[in-house]
Amino acid sequence: MDIATIVGLLGAFGLIFASIDDIGAFIDTPSILIVLCGSAMVTMARSSLGGFLGAGAVAGKCFMYKMDTAQGLIETLVELATIARKDGMIALEGQELSNPFLAKGVGMLVDGSEKDIIKQTLEREKDSTKIRQMLGADLFAAWGEVAPAMGMIGTLIGLVQMLGNMSDPKAIGPAMAVALLTTMYGAILANVIMLPLNMKLTEMCGVEEQNNELIIEGLVFMADGGNPRVLGDFLAAFCDPATQAKLAAAAG
Repeated sequence: MDIATIVGLLGAFGLIFASIDDIGAFIDTPSILIVLCGSAMVTMARSSLGGFLGAGAVAGKCFMYKMDTAQGLIETLVELATIARKDGMIALEGQELSNPFLAKGVGMLVDGSEKDIIKQTLEREKDSTKIRQMLGADLFAAWGEVAPAMGMIGTLIGLVQMLGNMSDPKAIGPAMAVALLTTMYGAILANVIMLPLNMKLTEMCGVEEQNNELIIEGLVFMADGGNPRVLGDFLAAFCDPATQAKLAAAAG
């Protein structure tokens, strides 16, 4: 579970609601329909139906998906390389691996696949995974772009209604509410929800791509029969200096 996403969203909404004295005055059904439903329809028009309907599952990754750390992957790969060097690749069969990308690569090693085939297969899967994930991130970026525009459309609708009913004082208030609240709803939907989700998914995509590249390099190194201690130093280049120091200390 990603604590930063949950705390950030709850904190943002908490501060917004804490600044409101009368919550009822800030609820307007036409404004909600214009911004939420309108922006959803426009976003769906800009994407595929399957991609739009899968947006919920993609957003769920921001809250529930657990990313592997580079340090953890390197330690796992060094451990696997040590086993393979001592007992052969067949000894890796049955190893419990939580990372499906790594598990697939290890399975190919156990099956005796050539290192070039392993690298090409995993590179293609890495690229296709990145494309799928970025499509999800781009959907939320598009939604964040559309929401303020729908808010502005709602504002114009409210102003037109207000100006068309200046002779009726009772109609001015509701029309002005639509004009102001749609702008606020659009800003909140874009800047508190959609754009943060886009940034989180983009970051996760980058981290997973780097992790997958690390795994590929480690598996190719293992296929060449490289020394496990050298493997740790080789893969440490994927890490920041602090993690490199931890890996060096763990290696003794």
